[in-house]
Amino acid sequence: MAVTAKMVKELREMTGAGMMDCKKALNETDGNMDAAVEYLRKNGQAKAEKKAGRIAAEGIVMADVKDDKVAAIVEVNSETDFVAKNAEFQGFVKAVVNQAIATESADMDAFMAEAWNEDTSMTVKDALTAKISVIGENLNIRRFEKVATDGCVVSYIHGGGRIGVLVEADTDVVNDEIKLCLKNVAMQVAAMSPKYVSREEVPADYLEHEKEILLAQAKKENEESKKPKPDNIIEKMIIGRLNKEMKEICLLDQVYVQDGDLTVGKYVEKVAKENGANVTLKKFVRFETGEGLEKKNEDFAAEVAAQMAGN
Repeated sequence: MAVTAKMVKELREMTGAGMMDCKKALNETDGNMDAAVEYLRKNGQAKAEKKAGRIAAEGIVMADVKDDKVAAIVEVNSETDFVAKNAEFQGFVKAVVNQAIATESADMDAFMAEAWNEDTSMTVKDALTAKISVIGENLNIRRFEKVATDGCVVSYIHGGGRIGVLVEADTDVVNDEIKLCLKNVAMQVAAMSPKYVSREEVPADYLEHEKEILLAQAKKENEESKKPKPDNIIEKMIIGRLNKEMKEICLLDQVYVQDGDLTVGKYVEKVAKENGANVTLKKFVRFETGEGLEKKNEDFAAEVAAQMAGN
């Protein structure tokens, strides 16, 4: 069958693949559109496997909330910031968020293996592979978290997707003031990066480890001091320093950044009282794009030279 420009255009719109790739696929499959799509998917998978070794440490965090009760947050990585700002990539990340809101999966393996909601003939992993082929960079769905609550959950995205936060609260009132309060708390989490909601969440072994470090620091200072302090004073010093650390790592104990006279806990209490509500901060999730990942040094001149040498 003769391959026409209209057929190439149609295949390109269906798959997002390049024009020459579409023409080749149609020629290889004698103009059979379904077979051409399959050909491109298989070809795309081969391309994706070649790209899989490349570092994907850029990208974006995205979140969404349904009816104040269910939310999801995801991090999807790309190799370059340029692709992270691309509409095609961002549309894919939005689809991943929608997938995460609907999912019953508890871990990444199960999530990647489930049917892709936008095309149930493929898995989430297949959809990722296909998008790698279209975009031409290694991409990675790194993590997701879903929150479902009887209270209220809000999201906050900072810096165009550099940091994303979900905050969940048990509350018997859900109105604009309560949601704004929780949004402000989410901004606090984005800015100050606490580790725990409250002191009650801090593991005992973490506290013991910190006490050991603080005791070693205090003893060293005491040995170097011209006026050594007795053990009971050193003990008080350690307690004081540990309390200071708790005010940094526990959200409720942090100084509220929008009002230095309040802690976050006191701010939430104030808003709850003003609205006749009982509000308890229950959980937060904070994703920062690329945290913990090795980022490659970009040398575009060398990359272009390498490409030219390979041609």
